Amino acid sequence: MQITEPQTLTKKQKDDLQRLLYAGFWIRFFAYLIDLIVVWGINSIVTRPLIRLAGLQDAKLWIDFFSVSNLLTLLIFFLYFILMTKYFQATLGKMILGLSVQSLEGNSMSTSQIIFRECIGRYISMAIGGLPYIVVAFTKRHQGIHDYFADTSVIKNKFKEVNLTLDHNKHTSETLVES
Repeated sequence: MQITEPQTLTKKQKDDLQRLLYAGFWIRFFAYLIDLIVVWGINSIVTRPLIRLAGLQDAKLWIDFFSVSNLLTLLIFFLYFILMTKYFQATLGKMILGLSVQSLEGNSMSTSQIIFRECIGRYISMAIGGLPYIVVAFTKRHQGIHDYFADTSVIKNKFKEVNLTLDHNKHTSETLVES
């Protein structure tokens, strides 16, 4: 089924429509909670028993914060988000709720975009107590700070085709205006 955009949409109407197409704060929050449960499960079932088996539960670098347990938990956390986003464009939480991460440049996400979004952007957002995540509720495309860093956003899968049509027509009309 081909979706065509009516020629009578104003810029405000397109902006309002895009706010509907992109995943808002609460659905992304619940997806993140699901992901935290998955990461906790991985750490509980795999990481912690391996640490105990290797006898490294008391090993640390300088201070307790840099314990083997904390460092491996952090590694699992970031690897989970990076690898799931790279290979599936969504984490398990996003998949369950019908969401996926997409590049706003219109092509598939590059590895550097994914690492920047999932590692550097998340680290900065978490370092400030998670407050930058609230930005998702107030931006046009429901982008968090980590999305702005990587030029990405999270979209509802059921509206992907509509969004592609809007973006295509937006770029076409921009080209026509520039000519």
